[in-house]
Amino acid sequence: MAISDLKNVLKIFGGSEISDSEQNDLFKEVMLMTLARAADADINIQSSEVERIREILQEKTGEKFTVADIRVAARAELYAEASLRKYLASVQKKMTPEQRADVIQALADVMRSDQNVSVLEIDFFNRTAAALGVTAAQIAGLEAGEV
Repeated sequence: MAISDLKNVLKIFGGSEISDSEQNDLFKEVMLMTLARAADADINIQSSEVERIREILQEKTGEKFTVADIRVAARAELYAEASLRKYLASVQKKMTPEQRADVIQALADVMRSDQNVSVLEIDFFNRTAAALGVTAAQIAGLEAGEV
């Protein structure tokens, strides 16, 4: 996936509907954008965070991303027209509850990866969770049914 081609997020942000096949691409783009921005949430991108992001992205999306892809996606200039939270609020209704839960749980994983969670990261997490419309149960990974 080309980092500069976040076409599905931009398409939805513009109000367009997406097909079922585009929904999976949207999930990948949202995961990349959210985790990359998380690495920069405390103004200090750690190598351990970037490596963990790469691992999560490959595990959740099946695609490999370079360190450069993640560092470019983390740059604030990409979000000059609209904030990440505004994007997430726009697209969250197009994502499944499971996809939104995957994104927020992956975000928590990334923030723990450098063994130090800052106040700025906590603020970023809370605002991201609100923008994605996830519940406390989704954040905790709880689902109804047999355990």
